[in-house]
Amino acid sequence: MPSSAMAASVKLGSKPDAFRRQGQAWFCTTGLPSDVTVEVGDMSFHLHKFPLLSKSAILEQLIEESSDQVESIIKLNDIPGGAKSFEMVARFCYGVKIELSSANVVCLRCASEHLQMTEEISDDNLIAQTEMFLNQVVLRNWKDSLKALETCDDLLPHAEDLHIVKRCIESLASKATTDPNLFGWPIREHGIMQSPGGSVLWNGISTGARPRNFSSDWWFEDASSLSFPMYKRLISGMESRRIRPEIVAGSLTYYARKYLPGLNRRNSMGIMPPVATLSDIEQKNLLEEIDRLLLVQKGLVPTKVLLGMLRVSMILKASSTCVSNLEKRVGMQLDQASLEDLLLPNYSYTMETLYNVECMRRILEHFLAMDQANGGASPCMDDMMASPSIIPITAVARLLDGYLAEIAPDVNLKPPKFQALASAVPEYARPLDDGLYRAIDVYLKAHSWLSEAEREQLCRLMDCQKLSLEACTHAAQNERLPLRVVVQVLFFEQLQLRTSIAGCLLVSDNLEGSRPLRSGMAMSGEAGGWSTAVRENQVLKVGMDNMRMRLAELEKECSDMRQEISKLGRGGKSSGGWASHVPRKFNLKMKPQMCSAQEGSVSQQQKSMSAKLDKLQAKLSKQKKQLSADA
Repeated sequence: MPSSAMAASVKLGSKPDAFRRQGQAWFCTTGLPSDVTVEVGDMSFHLHKFPLLSKSAILEQLIEESSDQVESIIKLNDIPGGAKSFEMVARFCYGVKIELSSANVVCLRCASEHLQMTEEISDDNLIAQTEMFLNQVVLRNWKDSLKALETCDDLLPHAEDLHIVKRCIESLASKATTDPNLFGWPIREHGIMQSPGGSVLWNGISTGARPRNFSSDWWFEDASSLSFPMYKRLISGMESRRIRPEIVAGSLTYYARKYLPGLNRRNSMGIMPPVATLSDIEQKNLLEEIDRLLLVQKGLVPTKVLLGMLRVSMILKASSTCVSNLEKRVGMQLDQASLEDLLLPNYSYTMETLYNVECMRRILEHFLAMDQANGGASPCMDDMMASPSIIPITAVARLLDGYLAEIAPDVNLKPPKFQALASAVPEYARPLDDGLYRAIDVYLKAHSWLSEAEREQLCRLMDCQKLSLEACTHAAQNERLPLRVVVQVLFFEQLQLRTSIAGCLLVSDNLEGSRPLRSGMAMSGEAGGWSTAVRENQVLKVGMDNMRMRLAELEKECSDMRQEISKLGRGGKSSGGWASHVPRKFNLKMKPQMCSAQEGSVSQQQKSMSAKLDKLQAKLSKQKKQLSADA
């Protein structure tokens, strides 16, 4: 909110100040001895009867009741605002100058009502003066309305009975729900006076300058200065005026960040102005109240803020309903979360794991339930990968794989819990299983005492056919993987090599066939033909260079594959052909068109594989020569 001008005020009375204080007593130095003492709490006021009874029906009655006493003493312990309030009332009764402002008008309005300072007793009495100032000055101004509402906290239920709270809230709600850019209000709280046309005013004269624009959150900081009961009523008043839910959520988030220090411990969430620190119980109650006010709707609050609130709710031991609601909100937009924010520490002494894995599991369940309800993609769809509906769950799968890799080093994380979390997302959510392989590898490294059966059970989580060539190369040399998995990786790595080589040959043929066309275009006399040909030749050159590098990589991979096959052949001499035993012994899930294992001896199978590799090597050499000739 931009800085505003000084608060509005009105001066009442004309006489000079005749009041002086001595310790806990006030005296009116008019030259006449005091004939009545008014006690308000531990403060005493030595005054005169006539000015008091001429303005207040209650004081007139009390003075009359004490008239038979030698020294009239009146006790006013229940006056709204206490001694400070009665001091200003007494000054008003004497006609001494006082200043009405948004900071004291509510107090004086309640006190004057309590003392029955009506027009029947005296013209232009205090009730009429304060009521006029409220309606004509305070309630027309944002800052003054806000200040008046703040003072109502100490004046309940009197301010409530006089409908001051309601009027202040209605004034604030109407201003907050109206875009200040749409109207040229002469409103002081926006820092500068504006003409009806919207230009800046100076001494009532239009300067022609245009005022600055304001965003919809201009009132967040001001509203956060209210106590939560008043703030809650203000939000309710705005909602009744159909303010947009995202604006309400933004204000609630601002309020939470201001009074919950745990939300501001990360610099990325911004720096909030220092405020009085609430106790843990007060923070817990505040968080639960804010949770009740927030709609359970996707996108209203940034995921980072929601996860921060969830973290604080665990620290403060908020109610299970509050925690569950926050988990549900995070789950609805889990695809927008970051890995760093999802790593919620475990604040419970009864749970062994370093991170709150159960919380992550519940968040994931909320997301999957929402995705299913929204008609998420299924593996039966032919164009599944091209569908926009697959994007969120694919992002969540990547996020989950990263989360698994982070929690995997925890020695207290049991294999069943790791497996349950890893298998929570459907298979189609992972186009590649590289991230899952990395998480499994980290887990196996940190849990080296696992048995062979337990390691095989973990490795069943990933599909070797969905590993990239780089991941296959790493897995083939990974001593932590079971032998069954290594053999599967080697087999599918060979299939990937074959597919990659075929793809390279196809691209090369397409490039060779397109060269005459490009040459013809370069020789054409059309405008711009030469520059187009130059650009295409540059692209072609880059493509040829990339293909040379790829062919070199494939040659190395073929060589490594030959060595692996030789090792397997030597190890399987006593039990028949390795190719015939791999599918049966290791239970490979292969499509019929991808491989055809033949029965035979070890030597025949090795010769067959070697012949195929020789043929593959010859194709690579031929392609390399062809590329050199084309260049």
